[in-house]
Amino acid sequence: MSQEQPRREEAEQEHESVKHEDVVDVQGSLARKRAVAESIGGQVLGKDRKQPSSESVSARANITIGEALEATVVTAGNRPVDYSDAAAIQAAEVRATGRTNIIPGGVAAAAQSAATRNARLTKEEEKTKLAEILADASSKLPSDKPVTRKDAEGVIGAELRNDPNLCTRPGGVAASIAAAARLNQSNSTTSTTSGTKNNDKNSTNLMKQKQN
Repeated sequence: MSQEQPRREEAEQEHESVKHEDVVDVQGSLARKRAVAESIGGQVLGKDRKQPSSESVSARANITIGEALEATVVTAGNRPVDYSDAAAIQAAEVRATGRTNIIPGGVAAAAQSAATRNARLTKEEEKTKLAEILADASSKLPSDKPVTRKDAEGVIGAELRNDPNLCTRPGGVAASIAAAARLNQSNSTTSTTSGTKNNDKNSTNLMKQKQN
């Protein structure tokens, strides 16, 4: 057998492994965005939110700001972008990247441009919708991070300050970020509780071994 044969097999195995990881990552991202949308839907429609299963909790782990923005496509994608949306998106981008300025060509810049354009238009069908801005939000962010409560507070404040009625939009950007923060916190609490129970169980087993 030539030396090229094992190398070729190793390369093929590595390629298949990368493909599998990509598929798992995409599926996890879709599950996390679905979880955000479902959480918002439960609040908007006044439905009771069910306790997540262990599998869904795992899928919801570490929902990022980019994923939360993309979840808004499901909950409010058909709504025209306005100044409060643009402000919330900019606040989210700042939180994700750590930069205080708007990134040229980024999601916040696109939202600001859309809001300015929409303000001049009278026909709803001609206005740029949130889905057009947020569909690939994660790829437009140079860096991303899991959503925290502080991130949610910052985005909610930005949306409130720039809304004529000083309120957030049901299913909007702030709602998505807030839902993601709650799910991340819930998952963190669940993981901590599970870890504590496992530690207690291990300690109990160790005590029994010592007694024997």
